[in-house]
Amino acid sequence: MQKLKPDLIEYISILKKDVKINNYDIISKLDNKIKLNRNTKKNVWIEAYGCSANIADSEIIAGTLNSHGYNIVHCIDESDLNIIVTCSVKDSTEHKMLHRIKQLTVDNKPLLVAGCLTKTERKKIEKINPNVSLLGPNSLDRSVEAVNLTFSNNKIVFLDDSSEEKVNLPRLRVNKSISIVEIASGCLSNCSFCQTKLSKGNLKSYRPGSIISQIKNDVKDGCNEIWLTSTDNGCYGKDINSNLVELLKLCTQLEGDYKIRVGMLNPMYLSEILYDLILVYKNEEKIFKFLHIPVQSGSNKILKQMYRGHDIKIFKKAVYEFRKSIPEITIATDVIVGFPNETDEDFKLTLDLIKEYEPDIINISKYSQRSGTVSSRLKNIPSDQKKLRSTILHSISREISKKRNTLWIGWIGEVYIDEITNTLVQGRNYAYKSVIINNADTLNLSIGQIIKVKVVDSSQYSLFAEFLEFK
Repeated sequence: MQKLKPDLIEYISILKKDVKINNYDIISKLDNKIKLNRNTKKNVWIEAYGCSANIADSEIIAGTLNSHGYNIVHCIDESDLNIIVTCSVKDSTEHKMLHRIKQLTVDNKPLLVAGCLTKTERKKIEKINPNVSLLGPNSLDRSVEAVNLTFSNNKIVFLDDSSEEKVNLPRLRVNKSISIVEIASGCLSNCSFCQTKLSKGNLKSYRPGSIISQIKNDVKDGCNEIWLTSTDNGCYGKDINSNLVELLKLCTQLEGDYKIRVGMLNPMYLSEILYDLILVYKNEEKIFKFLHIPVQSGSNKILKQMYRGHDIKIFKKAVYEFRKSIPEITIATDVIVGFPNETDEDFKLTLDLIKEYEPDIINISKYSQRSGTVSSRLKNIPSDQKKLRSTILHSISREISKKRNTLWIGWIGEVYIDEITNTLVQGRNYAYKSVIINNADTLNLSIGQIIKVKVVDSSQYSLFAEFLEFK
């Protein structure tokens, strides 16, 4: 599979008659007429945007299609049909998605649009291409039907949520060393700015046994990074009488040399399992010492208007307690600047919070109105204010990240190689820090290898290390 950035992957879809099909009998009859000739495989190109869950969805679509006789190609020029797995988290992302759909429409090949945008901005998609086929983020079990029917010059719309779990399904991984495991769909929050809830709905936690089964198989298949992802890992299990801590205890008991990366946790639900989670993080070597806890704002007034369900004290306590127990832990957070009604004082509170608690990674977004959300009805603040605040916070973020990475100079330890390009070899240490291998050109390294290194320098984004020995 073609080498792609974590936020961009590639896949399949486009167009024809405006026929919406949901009746199983009709589908079965049509499907029988358009069975693939196994001797002449159809070529499919897939590209995915956005979060790790979208990447996982694209891998599942690719694996499912491949298992049904389709050929997933590495070059779009070779495709007979294109698929795009979309993201709608920000307006800038939406514009990028719509522009890409226009480009794929001009290619004049059958097009299937999947992912979040199909449910949040269907009209905009169909305005660009009235004949495009649509596949919702929780309708992946109908991927083959969708592609079969699209190839037969039918427009299909599969947006209903499936009851099928997104685990133990066929998949073609983008990175052979990384297993992206979706542990749930949807969430329990109702953030006033977020479209994701509109796309993925309420929380549906997947069964621990199914998750463990997939991890076990992926480790046997050579994966040594296991990413546990969902809309909000913090609320995992609340609908099935379980929780994230219990799941992690099970995930770490399997044989093999691997580490688990825990995805985003909402502070509201993290607080309920905080001390148990710290304990399992500290005691289990197979968990990356990495915590993504999005605060979004340093102002309680703004958090309340965001419907976040937490206040600043909860975020402060979580960061303080984790760093007290695991000083070297990598803390990531998200901040939205320029939310409606955010004053200079509100923004100052955010700056003060960031300066005091120094997250290693700060993902900064300028607020953008998303259709269908509560906050879209609020008055926007001037764009120049948003831009200025974003610039200020980015500057502070760079300083903090550089400072935090400097602390690792002189460290000696193991690194998991997970990215190799023409210009660099990157690995991850136990705190999920990006480690660039300086003398990699003299070595014959491959993705998935574990090596011992010494960190000799750092930047805002990465540590730089010299190779010491193979594990």
